[in-house]
Amino acid sequence: MIRLGAGRLDRIVAVGAHCDDIAIGAGGTLLTMCLARPGLRVDALVLSGGGSERELEEEAALDACCPGADLHLTVLKLPDGRLPAHWDEAKAAVEELRGRTEPELVLAPRTEDAHQDHRGLAQLVTTAFRDHLALGYEIVKWDGDLGRPTAYQPLSPEVAEEKVRLLQEHYPSQRHRPWYDREAFLGLARIRGIECHTRYAEAFAVTKLVLDLEG
Repeated sequence: MIRLGAGRLDRIVAVGAHCDDIAIGAGGTLLTMCLARPGLRVDALVLSGGGSERELEEEAALDACCPGADLHLTVLKLPDGRLPAHWDEAKAAVEELRGRTEPELVLAPRTEDAHQDHRGLAQLVTTAFRDHLALGYEIVKWDGDLGRPTAYQPLSPEVAEEKVRLLQEHYPSQRHRPWYDREAFLGLARIRGIECHTRYAEAFAVTKLVLDLEG
């Protein structure tokens, strides 16, 4: 398995269309990075859920997923499932985020995601953060849109279990969903781990990657 490092990470951006997207798609990666780099700056943007119980869930969950980090979270009030109709507001929010941070890494949904909100946000990220390493995370759901990933972040068993625990603890509003359970989250992590020769992993899509092979 070929391993590429991203160099020193001081600032990262994490974006989600809905509260819980970031934690589901990249919660283990956030835990891994924040535990390894105390004080890491994390700028997080979520497009929907503002002013509701979901915003409170997101604040607690991302705080737990980013231990020791300098976390700055913004949760907007765009309607769930209607991002295409609110394209201008979403685009303005992503561009505002881009204007105030210069991250080494961006975590966002995949451009191939079947959910229109996830897919739309992914398209906005690739245009706003043109010169940044952007990793597209995956979200398990009934659409059956999981594809063939191109990048993996190994997770220790402890981190994988902690991610699942935090998802169950901090998003009680989602527990009624038939796919929202320990088996689904840990099972996908185990499959992605098999694919990259480790126990557990989170997988990502990389749209574009520039190599520096001189060093």
